[in-house]
Amino acid sequence: MTQSIFYHAGCPVCISAEEAILELISSDKIAVVHLGNAKEKIAEAETAGVKSVPALVLPNGNVLHINFGASIEDLK
Repeated sequence: MTQSIFYHAGCPVCISAEEAILELISSDKIAVVHLGNAKEKIAEAETAGVKSVPALVLPNGNVLHINFGASIEDLK
C-alpha cells in the first residue's frame, strides 16, 4: 500500500477527525472510506486491523485508532 486509508462512519467524531487529518496529509496521499456508505469495505477494514472508527491505516500497515466513534462490529 502506498497510500494511507482513513476509515470512518460519518459521525461527528469521524467528520472532525477527517477534517483534521486532511489538514495534515495531502489528499493525494490518503483515501477516505465512509463505511456507513460503503459497507462492502468493512471486511477490508477489518483485514487491515481496524477495530473502531475513525481509524487511519498507514502505508506500512500500522493502524491508528483515533478517538472512538463506533466499533467496527456496530457498522455490520
